[in-house]
Amino acid sequence: MSNAFDHPWLSGIFSDDEALQIWSPDNQLKHMRAFEAALARALGRVGIYPIEIADDIADRIAAFPVDLENLRRGSATDGVPIPALVSQLRAMIGENSDAVHKGATSQDVLDSALALTLRAFNVLLHARLTELSETIEDLSRRFGNHSLMGRTRMQAALPITVSDRLRTWSHPLQTHLKRLDQMRGRVELLQLGGPVGNGTPLAPHTAEIAIEMATELNLGSASGSWHATRDALAEYANLLSLISGSVGKMGQDICLMAQQGVDEIGLSGGGGSSAMPHKQNPVLAELLVTLARFNATQISGMHHALIHEQERSGAAWMLEWMILPEMAKATARSLSAASVLCAQINRLGAAPPQ
Repeated sequence: MSNAFDHPWLSGIFSDDEALQIWSPDNQLKHMRAFEAALARALGRVGIYPIEIADDIADRIAAFPVDLENLRRGSATDGVPIPALVSQLRAMIGENSDAVHKGATSQDVLDSALALTLRAFNVLLHARLTELSETIEDLSRRFGNHSLMGRTRMQAALPITVSDRLRTWSHPLQTHLKRLDQMRGRVELLQLGGPVGNGTPLAPHTAEIAIEMATELNLGSASGSWHATRDALAEYANLLSLISGSVGKMGQDICLMAQQGVDEIGLSGGGGSSAMPHKQNPVLAELLVTLARFNATQISGMHHALIHEQERSGAAWMLEWMILPEMAKATARSLSAASVLCAQINRLGAAPPQ
């Protein structure tokens, strides 16, 4: 059975096409080839190979049609697809094939491919956060001076305005935008540590090669290997959960405001019931709560993945592969669903007397 994000029918509510494309296997494979191509090109730039040969190798790697079934079999044997990929590339290159993957290790390729994925995904996150902030601001302009009953611990407290409640939706988004900008420099980083993380096989050109590659790939150049130092990725996962959690609070508020008998909000659209045609369920609001809770449950897994033994862990690393992409997809979907939901709001609170 596939997961909810690409399931034949559950994807109707959970799927986000842009996020799925960014995290797709095709995109990951493109990034893996881009790493190998950038490495070959950098070897020419620092004089290890003639530039013409290095550039030709890089161009051929970038365009190479990879045998995916071979990668699948290789992953089953080696735990990673890179040995099989490198074998295919070297067979294709023939003469000078030692320039392929020279001095690198599998984790360099996969971590750099992840960094390239995160770079593209962060652009999407920034746009989604900005869009949702603007949509909420529009609601404030339209309904902000309307009155609501403020509620504490789900009990009527004192009157507030719609703007008071909307601020609890919008202000965290501005903070998350700042957090995202700060995080980008810590996760959009080239990985080039070599077999044991110290870059020795490429010495004395390691730093120079890393800078060349980072420039070509539009990534930052790390001060050292992060093979076994994964705190930035755990911090990034925390940010994803913070975003979906803030949006989930908005969804929870809307669910409560839409209750019959409370009726503080009007929504166009909504979900129907198979048994009760009179109902209009706040499906998207419920989805925001679900996605927030999903991400919150994944955080512990990313913190378990911090525990890498010695210079590399297969177990901790594979845990990241299972968790982080799903958290990213959940976060993207929560933001797109929230924007659609806000656009469906046609009434908020009670208008002041004329």
